[in-house]
Amino acid sequence: MLHETPPFTLTFLGAAGTVTGSKILLKTDRHQVLIDCGMFQGLKQLRLLNWQKLPLDVEMLDAVILTHGHLDHCGYLPVLTQSGYNGPIYATTPTRDVTEIILRDSAKIQEEDAVEANRGGYSKHHPAKPLYTSDDVDQTMPLFETHPDNEWVIINEDIKFCFRKSGHILGSAFVELKCKGRTIIFSGDIGRCKPLLMDPPAFVREADYLVLESTYGDRLHEQASAYDELQVYVHHTLEKGGVLVIPSFAVERAQELLLILNTLREDRSIPNVPIYLDTPMGIDVTELYLHHRDWHSLSDAECRTMMNNVHVIRDFNQTLRVLDKPGPKIIIAGSGMVTGGRVLYYLQRLIGDAKNTVLLVGFQAPGTRGSLLLSGATEIKMQGNYYPVQAEIQQISSLSAHGDQADLLWWLGHFKKAPLQVFLNHGEAQALEALRLKITDTLGWGCTIAEMGATYDLH
Repeated sequence: MLHETPPFTLTFLGAAGTVTGSKILLKTDRHQVLIDCGMFQGLKQLRLLNWQKLPLDVEMLDAVILTHGHLDHCGYLPVLTQSGYNGPIYATTPTRDVTEIILRDSAKIQEEDAVEANRGGYSKHHPAKPLYTSDDVDQTMPLFETHPDNEWVIINEDIKFCFRKSGHILGSAFVELKCKGRTIIFSGDIGRCKPLLMDPPAFVREADYLVLESTYGDRLHEQASAYDELQVYVHHTLEKGGVLVIPSFAVERAQELLLILNTLREDRSIPNVPIYLDTPMGIDVTELYLHHRDWHSLSDAECRTMMNNVHVIRDFNQTLRVLDKPGPKIIIAGSGMVTGGRVLYYLQRLIGDAKNTVLLVGFQAPGTRGSLLLSGATEIKMQGNYYPVQAEIQQISSLSAHGDQADLLWWLGHFKKAPLQVFLNHGEAQALEALRLKITDTLGWGCTIAEMGATYDLH
């Protein structure tokens, strides 16, 4: 008996059973397209995957489609070009701009970390090397081909797609893709139904297959106002005579924090203490908001408000001066999961003092320093040395750029009919299973938890 070859397959090369390293390979009998090309972060066994050869033939790859510019969705692109890929990388215009900032910062941090590790002798590799360099980023950026949302892009005779706004970060979009008569939705990361800076996600009416993220598939965000929560932690820390350190993601989170803190200060809801933005990447992304007005809900005046009376730190020597400056202050510094960046230098100096507060304002992937701090770690390793944790560790989730379980169900509720199959990815095991059960029980849809490296036939 002859078996019919499936029209196409999906292979999950990342973000399956975990929240990082997003890569999905769509393959027909003639063509291959990669949706997202993210770097693995967090636990060491995941980070080590970045150094393994990607199980695909880059010469057979027709295109890469990028949903947005977060490192776990775009951070592996320079490795792909290192391996010989020279085809198009499709993205929205703001995603291309955000991705360039993210990749250049990532390469710079890797290069600096390698130099520091070799100097300090704390790397197991001799010599320590970056995963990719700034030169690799230079080779990657010319491959970008940008398109607005809602424009159909024909890749080849089998595949066409368009971007739809996902409400997650600047430029983010889910991908509606048509392949051999079937429609597949790749959600990327879906934002909340009422984002602070973005427009809400566009709706999907129907699809044959859906690949859906599940980062917060097992929980609901706090309903508290981010303005109220930040006000409380600012007052609390200043009353202790301490410094408020906020590790922040450069894209969207830093902009939200700036907008809220400046609004609170203008309303005299918090004291007029110095606010330092020490994330060069975050500064560059903030400037993009004025250039991409169609991709967020802020007015030009609100965009300018974000940078009112903020001390912008670009040079590392300025970082050292901020550290030496006495008195209360608020410091916003990357990275958001405390995996690297300038925030490490602040924490090395400040985390040992109980007067200070470290406020985590986003998802903390397992294995990151942010996750360790949340779990109550009594010491934390940074740049080869251990530092005792005496500072107060707090978290707010009201600023999350990811939709929670209710947001995801709200988004799914706009489908007119059930997809043939839903594949859940980009989530930890508990979140994946909770969302699978919720979708099955409330919507009655077929739902599969994608496995890392697994290939699924789509008939």
